[in-house]
Amino acid sequence: MDTDAKIRAAMIEAALQQLAGSSDHDVATRAVCEAVGVTQPVLYRLFGDKRGLLDAVADHGYERYAALKAAQEQTGDPVTDLLAGWDGHTAFAKENPALYQLMFTPRPWSHSTARRRVFDLLVAALVRCAAVGALRTEPRTAAELILSANVGSALHHIAAPALFDDSTVSHLMRDAVFSRVLTRPTGHDEGDPVHSAALRLHAQLELNGTDALEPVETALLLRWLARITGPGSRQGGLSGPEDPGGPGLRCGPRFGTG
Repeated sequence: MDTDAKIRAAMIEAALQQLAGSSDHDVATRAVCEAVGVTQPVLYRLFGDKRGLLDAVADHGYERYAALKAAQEQTGDPVTDLLAGWDGHTAFAKENPALYQLMFTPRPWSHSTARRRVFDLLVAALVRCAAVGALRTEPRTAAELILSANVGSALHHIAAPALFDDSTVSHLMRDAVFSRVLTRPTGHDEGDPVHSAALRLHAQLELNGTDALEPVETALLLRWLARITGPGSRQGGLSGPEDPGGPGLRCGPRFGTG
């Protein structure tokens, strides 16, 4: 690690410590520089400004979060792992309240990728659920619902722990959201069987791929499956203005026209 990288890492760590010990969950750039033994121009050179430093701290928070997720024991059941993931997310927020707020509270000027990367981790977990037929909706839509609820619950706890300290409330919210997006595979499908099959095939292709198709064919199939499983796909059938088959794709004995 070169000198600048070492100084940068030390300044991020100093900012983390100051953030955790601050009553207003803020940092002072002068104090960060003094803790590391550098002048403020060094901070400006490495981070641009205070906003850049806070973005770097938020991204470091993601690395810490991802490490905890990687260390989480996998059961072999993606739904069980997803349930544990909710509790792990909540625990991270309780153990790192100032850092969590920095990662998830909207900051219009922020360029941090922490929120997006946490979202992508959740999507990956939901793809595994879809691959075993346990997901009712498209993984990204499910991730939006789950993360909105999980983050909202965690931020409420941080802002007013006396009001939101009962873990039962978090679990009730978790169960309410999961009941909307998850379903255990059964002998018959209570919803749209085409939608369910498309979700599962899309997830399997994302996870495992296939040698039966050329890459361009796989990409086209994934696009079609995404249209079947996307928002509003259950209304009005599969045809639409962009369908290659025009208004109402018809399938006959052969794929060709003659």
